[in-house]
Amino acid sequence: MASPLFTVENKNPHMHNRLKVFTWHIHGSYLYYLSQGNYEIYIPTKAEKTEGYYGRGETFPFGPNVTEIPAENVKNQEFDCIVYQTNQNYLTDQFEILSEEQRRLPRIYIEHDPPRQHPTDTRHVVDDTDITLVHVTHFNRLMWDSNRTPTRVIEHGVTDSGVAYKGDLNKGIVVINNLPARGRLLGYDIFLQARKHVPLDLVGMGTGDLGLGEVLHPQLPEFQSRYRFFFNPIRYTSLGLAVCEAMMMGIPVVGLATTELSAVIDDGVSGFIHTDVDYLIDKMKLLIKDPELAREIGNNGRKVAIQRFSIQRFTNDWEQLFNQVTQRNLPAAQIVAL
Repeated sequence: MASPLFTVENKNPHMHNRLKVFTWHIHGSYLYYLSQGNYEIYIPTKAEKTEGYYGRGETFPFGPNVTEIPAENVKNQEFDCIVYQTNQNYLTDQFEILSEEQRRLPRIYIEHDPPRQHPTDTRHVVDDTDITLVHVTHFNRLMWDSNRTPTRVIEHGVTDSGVAYKGDLNKGIVVINNLPARGRLLGYDIFLQARKHVPLDLVGMGTGDLGLGEVLHPQLPEFQSRYRFFFNPIRYTSLGLAVCEAMMMGIPVVGLATTELSAVIDDGVSGFIHTDVDYLIDKMKLLIKDPELAREIGNNGRKVAIQRFSIQRFTNDWEQLFNQVTQRNLPAAQIVAL
């Protein structure tokens, strides 16, 4: 029953016919791309804006299908599905803000990262046959011990910014938040090594004296379009959305042949990848020397991105999963098979 003191306002006339998904605001860019689908997303807010409770914020141009709810009023709302995105959501947040009835709703856990404690022997926090564990890359699903939990992979999807690659700056761009503080995992040492030989600009929050500071997501496509190439020095991660976005723009990507990137880029065709940093430095020098090669590599990378990271495919995958776990719009035979 809705609280008399609080009602959710939504200007979307079709909201009552669409699935109502509750989640936390964890990764802004991922939430933005997730919100491109045909469903309603509800996110909690707190005045202190702790992790997951930021609300819509001012960085991403969320549409009317993303609705804020004060955390204390979440228990009064009706949802069709709950989506966890962190251990904190799963172990703590749900018990603080969801009702017992809401905690029995269809549930999904999005695992954004590969395992940290051990690359192959780390058991996931979720061990529940009634929850669907969604990995964002095939590498992540391969490496996690997902226990008894049913899993699937929904690969990233990104929108086409409409900004064309120019590549007129004879240097590369690196897009990573808080790189100095995050160290070897994100390739801080590799960035410093490469920068001795190749001109590189670093952008992101917490770049300190090493970088140019933050460029907000809506402004990033135009900003990075002038750079000759995009360098990703991260050793161990999921496939970064920034890499997908660069490929979608036609910016040639240079990166480490680790985790999922090795299954995305064909070295020398749609980008340059290797575990030898000296090889990557040589290829970055080559891209600076040969703008036409850079454009050709970038165009090939864009073709891969259009085929693999289409926002339509991404949102279709999510709509299908939401419908499946809530058993909406499915034939009776398919429901029995679930």
